[in-house]
Amino acid sequence: MAWIDTELVLVTIAAMLSPTTLTFSTLVLVLSDRPFRTGFWFYIGAVVATLAIGVVAAFVLGDAAASSHPSTPKTWVAIVDVAAAVAILTWVTRTMRRPHNPARIAAAMEQMRKVSASRAIAVVGAGATLANPGGFIPLALKEISELDPSRVGYAVDWLFFTFVSLLPLATALVLMLVAREWTERVLESARGWLELHARTVAAVLLVLVSLALLRNGIAGLTA
Repeated sequence: MAWIDTELVLVTIAAMLSPTTLTFSTLVLVLSDRPFRTGFWFYIGAVVATLAIGVVAAFVLGDAAASSHPSTPKTWVAIVDVAAAVAILTWVTRTMRRPHNPARIAAAMEQMRKVSASRAIAVVGAGATLANPGGFIPLALKEISELDPSRVGYAVDWLFFTFVSLLPLATALVLMLVAREWTERVLESARGWLELHARTVAAVLLVLVSLALLRNGIAGLTA
């Protein structure tokens, strides 16, 4: 099942480098007067929300996507893979054709300024909605389900997806404790880089994810 593991790793990396998550995670630290406090609660919100979804999915989805023939997925899984691949490629094509939108960045900055000045519970809620892996969650759940995991295996895979997808924010928080001024300078520089290049990096990763999904889907439909 190495190909399924590869898909899960690709999806996890794509989630980790999602422009939306990276942008909000960076802004919450850069724009806050108390960056560690705000970033910590933001991170907690994202982790709790993602873990909660995994717990629910363990009961709802379980191993429903697992195939008795590991080299070929179930038909419905193959159809989902092909549809997801086409949707991803379409989204990447449309997104890369759009010019950068300064108004969108300004709106995100204003939103994060409000979040950074809010109470802890509001910051947790913002993290749950803005910093979770979003659209990558269904893909990760499908990949894990295809692995036909035991309860322990499911927990390990979902913990891997959760914490790796949120690794940039966790790393920034650790660095904030060790060298706050240096980290703040790096984050400020990162914000400008993200505005220019994050979309391109995400597009490359998403194309790789879509190709892996196409491979899986075609294998299932032609078996």
